[in-house]
Amino acid sequence: MKFVERKDLKPGLYGDGNGLYLQVSNRNTKAWVFRFMINRVPRKMGLGEVAKVKLADARKKANAAHLLVVDGVDPIAERDARKAALAVEKAKAMSFEECAKGYIEAHQSGWKSPKHAKQWEATLEAYAYPVIGKLPVGSIDDAHVMKILQPIWNTKTETASRVRGRIEKVLDRAKALKLRTGENPARWKGHLDQLLPARSQVKPVRHHPALPYRELPSFIAKLRARDGVSARALEFTILTAARTQDTIGATLPEFDRKEGTWTVPKERVKGKKGARKRDHVVPLSDAALAVLEALPAVDGCKFAFPGGNEGEGLSNMAMAETLKEMGYEGDVATVHGFRSAFKDWCSEQTAYPNEMSEMALSHSVSDKVEAAYRRGDMREKRRRLMQDWADYCSSKKSTDGNVTRGARQ
Repeated sequence: MKFVERKDLKPGLYGDGNGLYLQVSNRNTKAWVFRFMINRVPRKMGLGEVAKVKLADARKKANAAHLLVVDGVDPIAERDARKAALAVEKAKAMSFEECAKGYIEAHQSGWKSPKHAKQWEATLEAYAYPVIGKLPVGSIDDAHVMKILQPIWNTKTETASRVRGRIEKVLDRAKALKLRTGENPARWKGHLDQLLPARSQVKPVRHHPALPYRELPSFIAKLRARDGVSARALEFTILTAARTQDTIGATLPEFDRKEGTWTVPKERVKGKKGARKRDHVVPLSDAALAVLEALPAVDGCKFAFPGGNEGEGLSNMAMAETLKEMGYEGDVATVHGFRSAFKDWCSEQTAYPNEMSEMALSHSVSDKVEAAYRRGDMREKRRRLMQDWADYCSSKKSTDGNVTRGARQ
């Protein structure tokens, strides 16, 4: 086809034989095409621009396509299928790190705190990525997972357990995306539980150090002598038996001062899942309401306990720092430990039902029990429980062993 180099060719098709044509466009661009008939339907298949594909190569392509047509195969459909297969193989070559970042991006909007995403990234970067980060997510097997977990399972059991769970979720995502097949090598039940000892066997569960409830009255007296939002937040947390995250995340609209309640929205309630996850309503004692009334109003801040940065609430370490400043190190008492003090007081010094104190702590109870204690009369019994707790915390001396009021009726 000697006329390929000619610049004066008019727009149209110029045949070379065997279905190969030079196609000249109205803009004088030139490309190779293969014309054929399949199932009595005329078709035209592009083979590339003249500037990129030499005549000899175009003839090879046309000949290969012609042989497919002879066999009754549409060369365009065959090429598209080949490209799709290559795309699938390329997708399967996605690395574990890429898949993990995709998981984090897809789920972080539903996590309670941006810090959760950072924790995911930090643990995977420290333990998983050095071993499997660059490997295709579809090729990760039991040996890889064990190589990550075995060195830290006995020494950093809690961290290792979190790493395992996060690897499992990433690999589940990969399977859902058709990037891998077969069982998840990071699953625990029926798999890794046969290869590694249970956490409880390796390292006893560490409970948060708790101040004995008998020391609460003197502690509260010292705490009330301190100024500052952090001190008031800690006092409020103790009086409501709340979790740190619930207190520092509390916003002004969550409080109904007329009804004397604080409603923690279900999105912040820890532990419960699915349909059972509901708002947690806390009846407020007089002392808890007094704390709220004493808080400074900060324009533009929605949080009940304003932090140092404009428009933000307290940090999750603010109350712990107050404890430390008061001389209570982490091995003596923790903010979370006051919940244990509340539970011990309920069990040892009152006749309130166990289910009621569990509800006060926002622990899971049966649906039937929860439905009962959410009714109006039970709400008032819970209010009396929280008022008794506040009265005890405000008392001038430690409990002398007498049972505080509270009935099981």
